[in-house]
Amino acid sequence: MLAETLLERIGNTPLLRLQKIGRPFPSVTLLAKAEWFNPGGSVKDRAAAGIVAAAERAGMLRPDRTLLDASSGNTGVAYAMIGAAKGYRVKLCIPANASAEVIKTLKAYGAELVLTSPLESSDGAIREARRLAAKEPHRYYYADQYNNPANWQAHYRTTGPEIWEQTQGEITHLIAGLGTSGTLMGTGRYLKEQKPSVQIAAVQPDSPLHGLEGLKHMTTSIVPGIYDERFPDLNLEVKTEEAYAMVKRLASEEGLLAGISSGAALAAGLVLASKIEAGVIVMIFPDGGSRYLDEEFWKQ
Repeated sequence: MLAETLLERIGNTPLLRLQKIGRPFPSVTLLAKAEWFNPGGSVKDRAAAGIVAAAERAGMLRPDRTLLDASSGNTGVAYAMIGAAKGYRVKLCIPANASAEVIKTLKAYGAELVLTSPLESSDGAIREARRLAAKEPHRYYYADQYNNPANWQAHYRTTGPEIWEQTQGEITHLIAGLGTSGTLMGTGRYLKEQKPSVQIAAVQPDSPLHGLEGLKHMTTSIVPGIYDERFPDLNLEVKTEEAYAMVKRLASEEGLLAGISSGAALAAGLVLASKIEAGVIVMIFPDGGSRYLDEEFWKQ
């Protein structure tokens, strides 16, 4: 084979040690799973590819049907990229206040967008996608990432095994943010099977009014059907301002231009590192920071 296809580049992302930020905790290793190395720029490439492949196998996604789903950003980009590569039409319901860079990217890939109320966040996009799917069921394949088991199964097959191999089984804690919950549920299930003592930490915003794009405040949101609230060993809440501060630290101290949800994972990781005597903490960094450079916190 002379070259790989685009979709074959999904996965096998690097696991990076935080050399400077981790110095105050000499017995704790802080590792970032850098998911922006995926071709679509985020961890959501994995779930979207898994969902599309499962739908193809089941005969639910065909050239005569449009892939429809709700997204706050990154999954939409992944769908749009995969749709362009495979020749599928893609229609996405997305909050109108999503990153301007994300919206530009979706349009560049040729996706059709339905912008929903920013006041309803991702829940408003979900309601609109459900309405469209119910109105014209034969026109759409409704991917429904929040309730589709192919979401978490993609991480069970890929993200979990990668982390297990990259840490040589030494991982003690996994930290992942809660959006659809697919990353946490799939990766965590695989790691628990290999090593039951691994602690799974779920990260979410501390308030329903937050700026952590892609993350859900579960108490006040539509809870994804694939999420089992009994599964995480730890539940950590992060303030928006803390995540912003961590994004800036990652850039200036580690040379890593990471996204806002990555900053939230790091904020949670530092809290956890301060509470344990020793360990290997793997934090999922869902995307990079280039899509968020227009955010006001960079100017402060």
